[in-house]
Amino acid sequence: MRLNHDQRSFFKLPAGLLGVFMMGMLPTVQGQELRLEVTPLHMNEPLGAATTKAARVTRLDWLLSGLALQREDGTWVESRDWFAYLSAGSGRLTAQGSGIPAGRYRGVRFRIGVDEATNKADPNLHAPDHALNPQVNGLHWGWQGGYIFMALEGRFQNGGKEDGFSYHIANAPQLMTVELPVEFIGGRPLTLALDLDMQRVLAGIDFITDGTSTHSREGDALAAKLKGNMEQAFRVRGLSYDVYQTPVFASAPAPLPSGTHALKPAMTQRFPQVKLPADNPLTEEGVALGRQLFHDTRLSGNGTQSCASCHDQSRAFADARRFSLGAQQQVGARNAMPLFNLAWQQGFFWDGRAATLREQVLMPIQDKREMNETLPNVIAKLSADAGCAAAFKRAFGSAEITAERIAKALEQFLLTLVSQESRFDRAARKVEELTESEKRGLRLFVTEFEPKRGLRGADCFHCHGGTLFASQAFASNGLALSDEDVGRMAVTKDPADRGKFKTPSLRNIARTAPYMHDGRFATLEEVVEHYSSGVRRTPTLDPNLAKHPEGGIQLTAQEKADLVAFLKTLTDESFTAGPAASTTTAAR
Repeated sequence: MRLNHDQRSFFKLPAGLLGVFMMGMLPTVQGQELRLEVTPLHMNEPLGAATTKAARVTRLDWLLSGLALQREDGTWVESRDWFAYLSAGSGRLTAQGSGIPAGRYRGVRFRIGVDEATNKADPNLHAPDHALNPQVNGLHWGWQGGYIFMALEGRFQNGGKEDGFSYHIANAPQLMTVELPVEFIGGRPLTLALDLDMQRVLAGIDFITDGTSTHSREGDALAAKLKGNMEQAFRVRGLSYDVYQTPVFASAPAPLPSGTHALKPAMTQRFPQVKLPADNPLTEEGVALGRQLFHDTRLSGNGTQSCASCHDQSRAFADARRFSLGAQQQVGARNAMPLFNLAWQQGFFWDGRAATLREQVLMPIQDKREMNETLPNVIAKLSADAGCAAAFKRAFGSAEITAERIAKALEQFLLTLVSQESRFDRAARKVEELTESEKRGLRLFVTEFEPKRGLRGADCFHCHGGTLFASQAFASNGLALSDEDVGRMAVTKDPADRGKFKTPSLRNIARTAPYMHDGRFATLEEVVEHYSSGVRRTPTLDPNLAKHPEGGIQLTAQEKADLVAFLKTLTDESFTAGPAASTTTAAR
């Protein structure tokens, strides 16, 4: 389990004491900490270990708010600005509160979801590690506005084959309240262990009769049923007057190297708040060095290839070839991914084998199919160049050239590649108007496919939602796979990851052909046709695709044309033209 350490909760005193303490200013006293540790169970077994022939859960994510404690006299001590994000898939199942007053209590209460004011507020203003930051939780509907309070997805057996279900509970009528009786003493560290009974959550739900999808539209009976089930699915397993250590990491930014000048990328507030690396602050000199190295062919074994050879800015730093060619014209294994908005990414390469951008940038240099060089050789070649050594001195304060400094310089440059000025962005700011076809395409993009509910959309937003047009997930999208490329499974060795690849952003998608990890589709029309009629049903197929009919969603010719028209509005002409530099501002 990982501690949800990014929130704070200051408990409000009873009304009679508000004149003594300002609201929200109750001091946090050491030891007055409460942690909620939640264990999702099926048949009294942890969710990950439990199996069932009827259904299996592949995603269970939810938001918590409004933590409150009930005193012995029945009054409640309410929290202020308390939020948490929990996820069974990532093991993030602990929420914490602090500043708990001393006294005896007989109950705990929290809400699943957020209040209406929070739901309507701008989600991009939250700190990078805040539970309500869309990059942290992946639960914000950028299109409809507001958060998904709970996302429950999975697979179930249906007539000998496995189908998918996708239940997204949201909106004010579905705000859930969980109240649990438990006696404890405040003013000391406390851990409450809670069980979440998944059988109770799905009680009375028939996938065939009730449906395999809900997005909590007005009057949705299935959403109401799931709300009631969830409110009754928790129980207290035990308590302990202690809390348990969680590793902490330094977050204060390192001082700038001597003689350098801070550089602040221009990043729109419409994007989630970003968290830049603390140990590699962006500087004008570091970014300039990174740009120089990005175009330097000495990073390859035979001096013929640079990073830019396979990452063309006019194509949003992607490659027009299905498979990039290495320095010795060797054929690569996958299509080169575009390079933009990397500051928001989590995991790099199609299979996520690099955890950080700094780790990623050194891999192509050493890959025999790509630049086919060793880092010692690169360092030797660059060190022999007085001009290059001088550039390192300007960026890092000394002329020493190391693999770490090469990686840091490349990381700085790549972090400044921000794409945010497409026609769609200008329309969102109401400075440009989309055509009627583009508007129809947008409606298709953000509408689920659920004919029983009168909804006929393309269901794109599940994987490509939000202003970044990308989730941070790895997913199987129903492609026929070769035996040589199993996707994420090659990294994790987990068969559940077979056929899963990183979900790319759809920004600049009209410039980044060919498409998919292996470049199998040459045009956007082919991509749309795949999702309309070509998805193959596999054991790891994403539930949001598995819930569609066997033959696909079968978009009409006009719907396909409208969808492609909308996707083309995501091209950022200012980003794909001109020198390899993002819009940035110096901070001096």
